[in-house]
Amino acid sequence: MREPDFWWSDSALGALLSPLGALYGAITAARMRQDGAHATVPVICVGNLTLGGTGKTPTAIAIARHLVANGERPVMLTRGYGGRDAGPLLVDGHAGADAVGDEPLLLARAAPTVVARDRAAGAALAAAQNATVIVMDDGLQNPSLRKDLVIAVVDGRRGLGNGRVFPAGPLRAPLAAQIPFVSAVLIVGTPGPACEPMVAAARARDIPILNTTLTPDEDVIAALRGRPLLAFAGIGDPTKFAATLTNAGAPPQRLIAFADHHRFTERDADQLLALAKADALQLVTTEKDQARLAGATTPALARLAREAVALPVRLTVAEPDAVARLLRAALNR
Repeated sequence: MREPDFWWSDSALGALLSPLGALYGAITAARMRQDGAHATVPVICVGNLTLGGTGKTPTAIAIARHLVANGERPVMLTRGYGGRDAGPLLVDGHAGADAVGDEPLLLARAAPTVVARDRAAGAALAAAQNATVIVMDDGLQNPSLRKDLVIAVVDGRRGLGNGRVFPAGPLRAPLAAQIPFVSAVLIVGTPGPACEPMVAAARARDIPILNTTLTPDEDVIAALRGRPLLAFAGIGDPTKFAATLTNAGAPPQRLIAFADHHRFTERDADQLLALAKADALQLVTTEKDQARLAGATTPALARLAREAVALPVRLTVAEPDAVARLLRAALNR
């Protein structure tokens, strides 16, 4: 799905669609109030208040790595958006993005990962892997599994956009309906004006606010600096990828944006390769996009996978002690 521009600013179209947003939000809010199944181990949910990219997956990975470093055995649990397999299944080294989606392939690098559209069934499989804790990537609005800690990830620049509910805006439900289910808010990047309603709502309920940045891999950036770049990305906010490159001193000459979770075709690959060749540009993309290209067997896609450099990013938290306290409290429940 490609996000409409009017989600991120005041517009007549957003106002026109607001009755549909009110209906969608009411249904989601009612669903969130349903009781869920209890897992046999603590459940930490890393979710979004909005549709679109915020940095949720890097946050889940950072939490898993912290847990591993502190002697825990986390298992990641995800729906596997974009994959054909409903699960529950354990992601192995032979899985492809067409089967399980792109995000599980990244999560599996940090910890064992279970894909399941039925979250309760997925939690049972995760527990069977000797997990001491489950880390859910997404699922804030999914009531099927009880959570011990819910971290809502928000992009600092885009915040809550126009503050309206889908399809009038990016919110998955009204902020007032979602915030009671949130244990902590994690802001990725410098918070702008569109974050102010969320910050105010969190402070009113004494919900901790965590500040973070996405830091690109310095070795990869060093190799890209000074080279003319053609960036391409099929993520929630492709411009965020371009900004990451620019802020790291490797600004792309051109950005080709695709819809989130876009499945690249031979035509896409041919066009990207031709553009790069015509202007002598180095292709660069995200790890998530590279995961969807991995294992391609058709000629142009396989060549694109070989020639495009993937830029890893890591989440850096400004308040690591606060995160550690939140995680310890969840584990002790």
